[in-house]
Amino acid sequence: MPDLAQPDRERLAAHIDEFGRRIKLSGTPEELESFRYLEREMASYGYRTELLFHDAYISLPGQARVEANGENLRCITHSMSVATTSDGIRAPVVYVGEGEEAAFASVDVRGRIVLVDGIATEEVTALASAHGALGQLHISPNEHLYEMCVSPVWGSPSQVTRSKLPTTVVCTIARDDGARLRAQCQAGEIVLASLWADVDTGWRKTPILVAELPAEKEAGDAPFVLFSGHHDTWHYGVMDNGGANASMLEAARLLAERRGPWRRGLRLCFWSGHSHGRYSGSAWYADEYWDELDRRCVAHVNVDSTGGEGASVLTNSAVIDELKSVAAEAVEVVSGQRHAGRRHGRAADQSFWGVGIPSMFGSLSHQPPGPVKMLTALGWWWHTPHDTAEHIDLDNLERDTAIVLHVLWRLLTAPVLPLDYTAFAASMRKELLALQDRLGDRMDIDILLSRLGAFEQAVQAVNRMAESAGEDALEAINRSLMQVSRLLVPLNYTTGHRFSHDSALPHPAWPSLAGLRELADLPHGSSDLPFYAVHARQCRNLAAHALREAQATLAAAVKHHAR
Repeated sequence: MPDLAQPDRERLAAHIDEFGRRIKLSGTPEELESFRYLEREMASYGYRTELLFHDAYISLPGQARVEANGENLRCITHSMSVATTSDGIRAPVVYVGEGEEAAFASVDVRGRIVLVDGIATEEVTALASAHGALGQLHISPNEHLYEMCVSPVWGSPSQVTRSKLPTTVVCTIARDDGARLRAQCQAGEIVLASLWADVDTGWRKTPILVAELPAEKEAGDAPFVLFSGHHDTWHYGVMDNGGANASMLEAARLLAERRGPWRRGLRLCFWSGHSHGRYSGSAWYADEYWDELDRRCVAHVNVDSTGGEGASVLTNSAVIDELKSVAAEAVEVVSGQRHAGRRHGRAADQSFWGVGIPSMFGSLSHQPPGPVKMLTALGWWWHTPHDTAEHIDLDNLERDTAIVLHVLWRLLTAPVLPLDYTAFAASMRKELLALQDRLGDRMDIDILLSRLGAFEQAVQAVNRMAESAGEDALEAINRSLMQVSRLLVPLNYTTGHRFSHDSALPHPAWPSLAGLRELADLPHGSSDLPFYAVHARQCRNLAAHALREAQATLAAAVKHHAR
């Protein structure tokens, strides 16, 4: 990377000060006022800006009340919880541990309120709804009450997915209050609780700020890097996501000052609806601009919660296999830490896997392991009223911004897109070999390993070609790499449907191979084997087709260059 200017500490601090002025609930005037600040800043750096407005299904939690044992317990309700009337709900309480599927299967929760250890999640809410529970009462891991969206539907619901929305009233109470109720349940006592929840859920207009700067030598429809983060917040949300928004603004400013070497454009998107609409902004954008993203977007870099106090761990941010080397280089150059990386979870506005866009990050820097079990390693103040400027460490914010800057520079200027498909092939081979061992003679997947091998040979041929390629050949290579990503990112991260979003529930690795795994998990001699083989065969065909087309795409690029 050239001698880019380092992030300006005073500018970052000024952005943090600005983001601490307003609570930015999705679709509210205060949020829009803050979006106008982003718009002015981006325009001042030379970016073309456009503020889009779209319909989004947004849920803003209001007041809540929990009564048990004649006491009113300190509590909150959650985004996408069912709202109650003034009468609330009253029912017996059933303890289900951490809310695993086995716990729900072992006890009748119909018409009852389930008591659950841990922060409210979409996974527990989906199980509670499916098993007929009336309400959920979550026990915080500490004295703080963590705001959450509990919908398992990714983005705004359609007529197809609206039936998956929660059907339970969901509240959270503090650790000590929950411990008393848990002890009563475990002692076999009958515990009755009453829940009241005021939740404003419905369609409203929400903003997206799009800011774009093309490469100097490229036409208006040339490829671009997508750089995104949400702007809506829980409470003031100065770390989540004010820190990341400050990083975005400063990186965009510095990159614009060194635009000459860019080979691709840069498009920033600031989302609403992340916190209160289950990623409704990025999901809508992926749907509305699907064709353009498919044709032009080379990679997606998302940032969340940068600059947190005590966030010293830089080794575990999420990145797709083919971009791991880009992340590792940036983290090591800036911090000296060795980035191991991890597979993406179903979070962080990753709405673009169906399109086939390689992605990296989300949260970038994390807290060291602690004694309290949290959903994320982003600090005890995350998703609480305590997420204020006092928990921003400007040294960490400069560091995190520098890492993002390094990544973006590489993606913008590399002659060949830094998509390492040998890493993809190694990851898929490991998955397939394990699956083959488990399947035994139930289904032959040799075709997948064979086609993966042929694809890997094509990757190596393209890599050799790139070493001496001229500009025309480089353009052909990059075009073929983009086409390959459209085939393989959905294979790696979706169930195989490019034009709709999978649920927001946790996904296994390689969800497109789920049918093969389900067949492998069947007990020997099961009478269901022929049924499971039908879906397994379809999954095998999906993967075989994607690998064949990916290999053919790269082989065509090599053949064209050889003429």
